[in-house]
Amino acid sequence: MVRTRKQFGLWTLTFLVIANMVGAGVFTTSGFAMGDLHSPFLVVTAWVVAGLIALAGAFSYGQLIRCMPESGGEYLFLSRAFHPMVGFIAGWVSMFAGFTAAIAVAALALESYALPDSVAEAIGLPRGSVAILVVAVAGLMHGIRVKVGAHAQNGAVLLKLLLLVAFLIFALLKLRPGQVQNDLDPLEGTGLAVAFSRQLMWIAFSYMGFNAAVYIADEVPDAKSKIPAALLLGTLIVTVLYVLLNFVFVYSADSSVIMGSFDKVAAVSAESLGGAWFRNLFTIIISIALFTSVTSMMMAAPRVYAKMATEGMMPSLFSVQNETPHYAILFQVFLASLIICFSTLEGLLGYLGITLSLCAAASVGSLFLPQQRKGQSLASIALLAPAFYVGATLLAVIMGCLYHPKGQGSIFAAFLTVSAGCMLYLSRKPWSRIRSSEWVPIGFAIGLAFLINLLALGFLFFTMTMDIP
Repeated sequence: MVRTRKQFGLWTLTFLVIANMVGAGVFTTSGFAMGDLHSPFLVVTAWVVAGLIALAGAFSYGQLIRCMPESGGEYLFLSRAFHPMVGFIAGWVSMFAGFTAAIAVAALALESYALPDSVAEAIGLPRGSVAILVVAVAGLMHGIRVKVGAHAQNGAVLLKLLLLVAFLIFALLKLRPGQVQNDLDPLEGTGLAVAFSRQLMWIAFSYMGFNAAVYIADEVPDAKSKIPAALLLGTLIVTVLYVLLNFVFVYSADSSVIMGSFDKVAAVSAESLGGAWFRNLFTIIISIALFTSVTSMMMAAPRVYAKMATEGMMPSLFSVQNETPHYAILFQVFLASLIICFSTLEGLLGYLGITLSLCAAASVGSLFLPQQRKGQSLASIALLAPAFYVGATLLAVIMGCLYHPKGQGSIFAAFLTVSAGCMLYLSRKPWSRIRSSEWVPIGFAIGLAFLINLLALGFLFFTMTMDIP
């Protein structure tokens, strides 16, 4: 077994959480939310509620890491708490949704902000080129040396935070909420409850990443105390940042303008407050934020694959070598680039919202098992936060899927992803025990599992482009 160095401290962990959380969602979601909720106040309220849910999730993951202070995230937690098959499926879901699709979302969002379609067409640059380049650079950062990648990421995250705070100070001084038009038809009763729950599911994706530090626990000294502290500190900072940013976004222009901006709501808001130059400046800030999101996931994802490799769940080639999982990083670059070539931003958001929320809820739910409670009563105060997180997450996913006209496509895609993971697990043996004659059927099972996942994503993207009322 490869021994890993204890090289990540509290601030690196906190910056990892912040970088993982502040990605595409916060800059792309509120335009859709305004169109659904018809009220800037309700949009901001949804971000506050989702922040409280994320804080409960961060607290819960802190409890999980105290019970199991190892790298691996959901794969580790569910393998130890339930069964190796459940953990393998969680790792499989993480591979496609938790990391690969999330990296693709951030990279595509960065490309859409930094290189508008009109400019790309004018210079003849194929769609996805910039996104793939960003993924490759992020892989190179973390593939050379661990310290180099960590220091570069910390510097980028610090710059991102300073720029976002500067934007907020300028925006709040310029903001005149009473001068914008918000005369939309208000929602009431069941319609309001359904729309609010649906938006919580989408906004929840923006808060995913509060658990980022758990994926590198093997490389953290005193992980039982530093990781829980980093999870709560990073999530709290991001929650305050998110609420203030979205307050600015939805109160900076008329509701009709915000609703029409959709995934460019942040840029439209900046232009309303300071003109074209301010929009261009904020586009640079957004690009930095999205780049650090990609780099943080590129730092965390290969550690999950490396953990699975050390336990025979993936090829040993993916394990840590010379302090860095080089081949796992290369594999992640390839997968993310593949998804970028065949994906749309809106399609990925719905798929991510469901799969990541359910995996996180299952992991937190394991805290209620007797072996995790270690004698604590189910009525213990320590389980209030996990109960709130699991209940709120499941309610948001169920309401969002049942009442969203395109939610069934997301459910189907998530179901196919899980099914492929089940099939692959049942067909596998420990990689170290595979004989040469068995590589053909196992390779066929791996290829079929990948094909099913690609078909799932293809079906999802097809339903997202259909004109469904």
